[in-house]
Amino acid sequence: MPLVCDLLVVGSGAGGLSAAVTAAALGLKVIVVEKEPQFGGTTAWSGGWMWIPRNPLARDAGIDEDPAVPLAYLRHELGAHFDEAKVHAFLAAGPAMVEFFRRRTRVQFIDGNRMPDFHGHTPGAATGGRSVCAAPFDGRELGARIHQLKPPLDLTTLWGMGIASGADLRHFFQSQRSLKSLAYVTRRVLRHLKDVALHGRGLHLVNGNALVARLAQSAFDLGVELRLASPVLRLTTADAAVTGAVVDSPRGPVEIRARRGVVLACGGFPRDPRRLRELLPGDGRHWSAAPPSNTGDGLRLGEAAGGAVARDLAQPMAWAPVSLVPRGDGSAGHFPHLIERTKPGLIAVTAQGRRFVNEADSYYDFMLGLMRALPAGAPAEAWLICDRRFLRRWGLGAVKPAPMPVGAHLRSGYLKTGATLDALARACGIDPAGLAATVADYNRHARAGSDPAYERGNTPYNRAGGDPEQAPNPCVAPLETGPYYAVKVVAGSLGSFAGLRTDAQARVLDGADQPIAGLYASGNDAASVMGGRYPSGGITLGPAMTFGWLAAHHAAGIAALPDPAVANPAAAARSEPSPA
Repeated sequence: MPLVCDLLVVGSGAGGLSAAVTAAALGLKVIVVEKEPQFGGTTAWSGGWMWIPRNPLARDAGIDEDPAVPLAYLRHELGAHFDEAKVHAFLAAGPAMVEFFRRRTRVQFIDGNRMPDFHGHTPGAATGGRSVCAAPFDGRELGARIHQLKPPLDLTTLWGMGIASGADLRHFFQSQRSLKSLAYVTRRVLRHLKDVALHGRGLHLVNGNALVARLAQSAFDLGVELRLASPVLRLTTADAAVTGAVVDSPRGPVEIRARRGVVLACGGFPRDPRRLRELLPGDGRHWSAAPPSNTGDGLRLGEAAGGAVARDLAQPMAWAPVSLVPRGDGSAGHFPHLIERTKPGLIAVTAQGRRFVNEADSYYDFMLGLMRALPAGAPAEAWLICDRRFLRRWGLGAVKPAPMPVGAHLRSGYLKTGATLDALARACGIDPAGLAATVADYNRHARAGSDPAYERGNTPYNRAGGDPEQAPNPCVAPLETGPYYAVKVVAGSLGSFAGLRTDAQARVLDGADQPIAGLYASGNDAASVMGGRYPSGGITLGPAMTFGWLAAHHAAGIAALPDPAVANPAAAARSEPSPA
């Protein structure tokens, strides 16, 4: 006998669980299927930040910007890739989504009111007030299900302990310089080690792990059924509508009938070699920091039902520099370089020894700069270079700062070193003369805190990621204390942008841009509302949560918003005041 529900959700990251929790809260019977033996998807490995302009936490803090301002920012940032209806739906529904979750579920938030947008010179950019993150969560509340939650990415943790951005991370960086921070870190580490000894894993959950845990606990509270190790074999249809799916399980195939439809939220295609070769330049080789299970299942299921994958985005991937960290079994972990590039005393160079970008810009902009700097067809590779002072203060990739040892990384070849810049260049295969000239030119200006070549430190985003103790420029310091160190970075991503084409209600569209009845997509299975651009941190999870929320409302037959921007975005745009 087939199982029957109202809404079937495929995937257990933020996009899928947002839809599942919302639908259950609206009275629908929901089943979530996940092909992995643990739930959480890419979200469980993420920083957990969501970009939601005009969110309630910002308004509670007195930040109440005119709705025309974030709209103007996106118009400038997305350009020809600005989708009027979807952008209006996102901006209108995002704040309501946050309010819905914090009032009706276990999902609580902390604000990111000091987190600037990536491009501070773009009209409408904000210096803060547009970001939220899940509040830390005590994993004990999940009970035995805590072991079904995917742990955070081991490479970005300390002994498996997640460290949150903001004050938490600052204490770890300051632990060798402040007794207060050392005491804080000691308490955190001892609690984590106790949890591991007693429960087999850390229970103080932060970042994306906290977001998934809060969503999952909300789902369980509302009676959502979660079936793990259950990949979808195919969708079922009747009268041109999607009616459910056939799902594999440890006991064999199971048919699930979904009266209100199916939501695809499988995490996109960053680990699908065929799709990468099809949509990426060259041979499609890249190294994603997303989980290996993100192999494009949702896109294939959607296409089989008549959906179309967007091929006209500015970029198909959420690019980020990644380093390959050797593991004991001969494989390599993929470390995403998101933090240390903004700190003073590091530069990035090509094999010719030349800088190519403002290193403190976003991970996405870093990769675009690298791709532009290299000849067509050349592999997108570069080296992050620093001196001993930087390495022990901030770390470098998977190499942790003092007092953590670096010997294992030197022995594996992940971390290169040289007593002089010349020796480092030869160890890395970098042109020694080019590197020497670059560092000499950089240092000459860096001693005065300037960077005329790339204007590092010239935006609020740059400065927010720098070192406030470094004057006059928190992002710029010379490299002059040997030995010197380097880590190689390659073309990577945090996920994919090119997903199924959807409308403002998250309905999957066919080749004629008509909605397919009963089929929705959220998260990276849907084409990015940002059109393949990256205007700010959290532009993946923010829309994933928002469009999952909108999909659930549509499936339940309940209007999500009375806002005219959703029903008639063009008219709403004409009625908006001009940004100040």
